[in-house]
Amino acid sequence: CSPRRGGSSGPPAGQVRAAFLRFFQERHGHCRLPSAPVRPRGDPRLLFVNAGMNQFKPIFLGTVHPRSELAQHRRVVNSQKCVRAGGKHNDLEDVGRDTYHHTFFEMLGNWSFGDYFKEEACSMAWELLTEVYKIPRDRLYVTYFGGDSSLGLSADEECRDIWLRLGVPASHVLPFPLKDNFWEMGDTGPCGPCTEIHYDHVGGGRNAAALVNQGSPDVVEIWNLVFMQYSREVEGNLRPLPQHHVDTGMGLERLVTVLQNKRSNYDTDLFTPILDAIHKGCRVPKYQGLVGDADVGRVNMAYRVVADHVRTLCVCITDGIYPGFSGAELVLRRILRRAVRFCSEVLHAPPGLLASLVPTVVEVLGDAYPELTKNKDQIMDVINENEAAFLSSLERGRNIIERTVQQMEPSTKFPAEVAWSLYANLGFPLDLIDLMLEEKGISLDSAAFTELALGDAKQKAGGPQAGQLEDTNMCLDVHSLAHLQSSYVPTTDDSPKYAYTLGQHGQYEFSPCQATVLMLYRDQSLQKEVGAGQRCGVILDRTNFYAEQGGQDSDQGYMIRLGQQDVLFPVESVHLSGGYVIHEVIAVETLRAGDQVQLCVDEAQRLACMTNHTATHMLNFALRQVLGDHTEQRGSHVTAEQLRFDFDTKGPVTVEQLQQVEQVVQDVIKRNVAVHMAEVPLKLARRVQGLRAVDEEYPDPVRIVSLGVPVESVLTRDSEAALQTSVELCCGTHLLQTGTVEDLTIISERQLVKGISRVIAVTGGQARQAREVGQCLAVEVDSVSLRMKQRITSIPEMQNLSKEVGQLTKMVCNTAIPQWQRKELQTILKALQRTANTAIRKLELQQAEEKAQSLLTKHSNQPVIIDTVPADSLSILMKVVNHLCDKSPGTSVLLLSPQVSGEVLCACQVSKNCLPMFSAADWAVAVCTQMEGKAGGSPIVAKGSGKAEGMQGALTTALEFAQSKL
Repeated sequence: CSPRRGGSSGPPAGQVRAAFLRFFQERHGHCRLPSAPVRPRGDPRLLFVNAGMNQFKPIFLGTVHPRSELAQHRRVVNSQKCVRAGGKHNDLEDVGRDTYHHTFFEMLGNWSFGDYFKEEACSMAWELLTEVYKIPRDRLYVTYFGGDSSLGLSADEECRDIWLRLGVPASHVLPFPLKDNFWEMGDTGPCGPCTEIHYDHVGGGRNAAALVNQGSPDVVEIWNLVFMQYSREVEGNLRPLPQHHVDTGMGLERLVTVLQNKRSNYDTDLFTPILDAIHKGCRVPKYQGLVGDADVGRVNMAYRVVADHVRTLCVCITDGIYPGFSGAELVLRRILRRAVRFCSEVLHAPPGLLASLVPTVVEVLGDAYPELTKNKDQIMDVINENEAAFLSSLERGRNIIERTVQQMEPSTKFPAEVAWSLYANLGFPLDLIDLMLEEKGISLDSAAFTELALGDAKQKAGGPQAGQLEDTNMCLDVHSLAHLQSSYVPTTDDSPKYAYTLGQHGQYEFSPCQATVLMLYRDQSLQKEVGAGQRCGVILDRTNFYAEQGGQDSDQGYMIRLGQQDVLFPVESVHLSGGYVIHEVIAVETLRAGDQVQLCVDEAQRLACMTNHTATHMLNFALRQVLGDHTEQRGSHVTAEQLRFDFDTKGPVTVEQLQQVEQVVQDVIKRNVAVHMAEVPLKLARRVQGLRAVDEEYPDPVRIVSLGVPVESVLTRDSEAALQTSVELCCGTHLLQTGTVEDLTIISERQLVKGISRVIAVTGGQARQAREVGQCLAVEVDSVSLRMKQRITSIPEMQNLSKEVGQLTKMVCNTAIPQWQRKELQTILKALQRTANTAIRKLELQQAEEKAQSLLTKHSNQPVIIDTVPADSLSILMKVVNHLCDKSPGTSVLLLSPQVSGEVLCACQVSKNCLPMFSAADWAVAVCTQMEGKAGGSPIVAKGSGKAEGMQGALTTALEFAQSKL
């Protein structure tokens, strides 16, 4: 992995990455962990994982569970996928303008959690850079914390002295202040001094100390070693941490630039294959690495933007972040659209170029991150779909801007109304609008644009159903509403929706309702008549249909024209607009204003919604009882199938709390209390102690729903009755007795963002079924637990048991069962999976040792061992090879293992004494090629497979190959 001078390309990026991981894993006992996904785990403050340490925050903060897998680590190494776009670390707008900013990059890092500290960290870093990567020592400069008198911190002389002892010249060891060499996780929490290693691209024996940390492109930071030894308290003071940690980060792209003797990250083999692929798919000259004014037409900038952004898109989509409309999804949408625009407008590429680059990205990064290979097709589909949508909008937007500019007076600003239309209706990112205008020497009226944005935000905040209505064609426009009002068309009387009673045998009886068609609404206009087969909105003088509002789904059903009983007009949904209830209907025959109709609500669907809405009130009350008065509703949605409830919470809801909440609801169901409803003046209602209400506009008078306590009682001055039951302002339809709910169980609970949780629950028969399924799964888990405790000596048997645990884990995760039970079973299954994995490893090691000993006896003191051996898996075969080489360090080993399936497994290891002439990877390839198979690996260790027909020839090839190299 040493850098090569004089124009040679240097080591491939994959080799550089592998050398880093192997160095810490093999030489210094670090546990190699895979990269975490770029979607942050349990940290809603982050849009993306932007540093290697993100996944280890629980360790640094001390919040990691002592029995968790994470808590067991002491030394860790990995290469972490990172995205810096949006939020605090945002490189998006800089990407393309220079040769070193990226939205996606790889962070090589090693960590110590209470193990080694400064001495070892510095020594390892210096060893890797100068002995493994063989970077000239005279080109490296190190910085250390120079102290801060305001914090009472002296210079980190310990760190300085370590570097001097390692042989770094004093002129290359430089102190810097707090802003450069003191790292902090946030306003509070773990922090500490850091030491940075910088590289001088120029070299030649000069002293470049004066250029360190001065923003010079010639002298760049390549590695940062952070020593977490303090904790920043709320008051701002620093306290020593009881346990010291090391957190280091080195950007792979920058390191490869150094080792490949380049001056730009984009000139390394991490990017050149992508840049070449871009050139093949576009109509502009090859990439030349030009920046600034030299980059005529911004062609080279476009190359860099597209190459960077397609890497980011591949990684994010693979990790479950898709272009969307909020948070990280919105940022990714901007990245995709920025890349598409540069493809289309600067590179003059046909549609599809961006997705066509995905296989090249996978080729570059797939070995390190195999999930990219697995999801290649999905990545391409997502990019193509989003590109098609944006290109359509882009063409329309470009025409709108051109037309508007032509009509503008000289020296005027671009109208904010047009820009807002592009932004809100066509999905144009604001930075693209600015960029297009910048090209024409025009600026946007930003103040007016901001005013429009604020107005839109206020409108959307007016109520949750407002935005939903606008998504349908049945929302009355302002002109139609004005016409109805000026024509004295009365608003809809929807009080019949509450006209239902409880029969003698406990069944609900819904009163019939006749109505007159007052007006029809279609294609954003009021009409007196609508023809057969057309979809329209029907406005009646009265209705018993419930319109979607307050989080409850609308009713469905049909209407019948009086005297024409055999013709049904299906009612698909119902909306409320300006006091008018609009029934979305498909006119099977001509429908006219003045028609008399009979309304028939789908009673089963209505009753299910009533059940779930009343259950939602019971759940709201129970959550407050169990979690405390701070628990406030943040949103809800009631359908016939289930209920969803969002609420404030200080942390995840525990298993015990979920059980307690369900028990409170069960008690209310068993008591079968009456549900009291009444309309009262809003002012009077707001005086009720313990009243539950969400932050939205309510009508006056307002409807109060009270469980078990008459509304008159809760309205009594100084009454505390509402503190002991559920009392809410609500326009929804409800049961008359709580016993009708029968049962309730929470089948899902998760945190949407920090401080807000969402639960999903089902009632009645669905709840009973969920409990029954949960019990069945619990029995299966118990069965596996008992079998796991038996002494199993067969690897296949233990592997089957492990597979069964995995299948059960999936079932528990994906099946509707009580959430408290899901959490309990998941905990048990996780422990069982660990037990099974440990048992398999032990059995494999035991089997490998036995086979290795037998082979050692057979091939005593031989420099090369080539043989066949029975092995249940490639993992075991590899372990046999490892044991042989450990017992006989000077021996090179290649073993084949025929399988029942007709496949032959191959594993080999070459003695380090035989390097570099003898390569394990080449050996395995030669052997597996003979068997019409494939192989791969490193110079020391390799593995592969082939077909049984070629096994004898492969053994001969193995021997001949070894003899030729030795």
